[in-house]
Amino acid sequence: MNVFAALKLIQFDHLPLNHAQVVMTDATGKPDSELTGLLSDCLNKLDIFVDLATATTVSDVIDDLHLLTPLPYDVLEEYQKILEQPITQINFASHKQLVEFVYQPY
Repeated sequence: MNVFAALKLIQFDHLPLNHAQVVMTDATGKPDSELTGLLSDCLNKLDIFVDLATATTVSDVIDDLHLLTPLPYDVLEEYQKILEQPITQINFASHKQLVEFVYQPY
């Protein structure tokens, strides 16, 4: 599974996942601030410009962002990478009120 599929799949009380509560962690549970920051930036843009519920692929999302924003190609490329990032686990850390995507290093 990748980040994009997880974002589309997970819901709380029939509502989309709150993007502010998603972090990327390694297999030991240590948060990765660089990947989490990139994901947060990407999700903030998605909240504004893209309807994630109607997107079927990462390419759809990137195409919409390309059409609707002045974001440069290298930024869109990084967004595509984070959305396609493979994850091995999803951990619901209720005491921290976080959803942790445990990523698989490339």
